[in-house]
Amino acid sequence: MPSKKRVSAPTIEKAARSAKIPPSLSVPRGVKTWKEAADWLRARGIEDIECITPDLAGVPRGKMMPSSKFTSNTSLALPSALYRHTISGDYPEETGNFRYEPRDSDLKLVPDLSTLSVVPWESDPTAQVICDIVGSTGESVPYTPRNVLKNVVSMYRERGWKPVVAPEIEFYLVAMNDDPDYPLHPPKGRSGRSIQGGQGYSIAGINEFDELIDDIYHFSEKQGLEIDTLIHEEGPAQLEINLRHGDPIELADQVFLFKRTIREAALKHGIYATFMAKPMQGQAGSAMHIHQSVVEIETGRNVFSNPDGSASREFFHFIGGMQVYVPKTLVMMAPYVNSYRRLTPDMAAPVNNAWGYDNRTTAFRVPVSDANARRIENRLPGSDANPYLALAASLGCGLLGIMQGLEPSAPTEDTANEGSIDLPRGLLEAVSLLESDPALEDVLSAEFIGLYAGVKRGEFETFMQVISPWEREFLLLNV
Repeated sequence: MPSKKRVSAPTIEKAARSAKIPPSLSVPRGVKTWKEAADWLRARGIEDIECITPDLAGVPRGKMMPSSKFTSNTSLALPSALYRHTISGDYPEETGNFRYEPRDSDLKLVPDLSTLSVVPWESDPTAQVICDIVGSTGESVPYTPRNVLKNVVSMYRERGWKPVVAPEIEFYLVAMNDDPDYPLHPPKGRSGRSIQGGQGYSIAGINEFDELIDDIYHFSEKQGLEIDTLIHEEGPAQLEINLRHGDPIELADQVFLFKRTIREAALKHGIYATFMAKPMQGQAGSAMHIHQSVVEIETGRNVFSNPDGSASREFFHFIGGMQVYVPKTLVMMAPYVNSYRRLTPDMAAPVNNAWGYDNRTTAFRVPVSDANARRIENRLPGSDANPYLALAASLGCGLLGIMQGLEPSAPTEDTANEGSIDLPRGLLEAVSLLESDPALEDVLSAEFIGLYAGVKRGEFETFMQVISPWEREFLLLNV
């Protein structure tokens, strides 16, 4: 696959020596203890630290403080209502199982020191750390995104397994536009012209934004984030970053930070980076494809393969589970009204729940690989999805298939995108499906499902208050 390789830059070891940082503290990302955290911050002259956590939309929320206060056993708290507002900042009315905490009591931020890294685009020395959320007395909070994913991973661990994932994130670069009534359009590259569509895998298309991409790599290296490859996709100024496979929580953390990193690098060059699923009419949408496999913790053996190299029953049950349950959890992979504009026929996105070998028209593709690397690619999630929730849903659906011994359909040999659409066609239908099956509560929790459904219904009601250009064009003088 053609890729844009990182430009030469000082190695971490050289940078550490030049900054007189001890080798034991030269790692760009993560420490084990609070003592190491204090030394790590002091060695870099860090003045401020951002304590962040993803909300339901995957937006970073949290607090900033001086680094000296961070390491002095300070208690950090956020209101529980933070997980009950919509993407537009509204607070929906209570309905069904969607309820506000009566006292709007505090939730505590618990820093995960393994995620400690610098914030390379800040002018003052600044660090960041991703935080878990617990209740005011330390109790588990099941509805926060990182905890939802952690619960799914723990269910695999109880069986002696560890899921392995590799996300692929597509996004568009667009010219700055401060008026939401006007359509987006591609930015100008180094040639002085706006790049057009049809540039899939074009190295020249990537080179149009060389300096911006160099900053993405530079910012990523400073944070200890690893990019596998970068390509130009089909849309105009649409790029895709592939991440190396690994632990689901670590990879969700990376996607969470990558989105922030890419936006900041783009702003530095006077460009927007957007992860909307469908930012431009008539152009391909942006996906977050997820490659998934499962390995035994003790042996590292791929659970999807038998000793003789053939596909295991767990492999087929995992696919069966995805076919049954992914349509019911699609709202976690396609979370907005705009998401369903991507999931339409003839727009390079699957609109089915079929599977097949090396078949990109199916929702669940099995790439060509040897037995050790046997995996299943979920091609349904959009890049607008919260990575923690998309991974939790995808892995949870596969696990339900294994637990219930679900058999998949026959693999699709030809195109799967002709005929009926086998997925929810809009946000409200998808929300109802999430609430329809009690089995989903076993992996996602009833509390999360009720809260998430209420927020999504609130977002739909906010959307319905907006009159679109289509309505003005075709209804204004005709009805």
